Amino acid sequence: MNKSSLLLAACMLAACGKATPTDTVDSLVAHPDRLHQVERQCANDDTTMNAAECDAASEARRRLFMGNGPKYTPPKEPPKF
Repeated sequence: MNKSSLLLAACMLAACGKATPTDTVDSLVAHPDRLHQVERQCANDDTTMNAAECDAASEARRRLFMGNGPKYTPPKEPPKF
């Protein structure tokens, strides 16, 4: 009984492989070539891509386009026409 449970545990550990690391938003912003590759994979074959990775690519593209600058604040006095 003890040997079979040990063998079962060893088989379960052997079956577990390392998951492929998903790209973070910050890493995609830092590496636009990887961002372009992930966006292309999401557009062409989204069934095999991880949804979190496609969302990270979308957020990275938004940050590159919009930036992290200050938000618009309207003037205190209305404009005079």
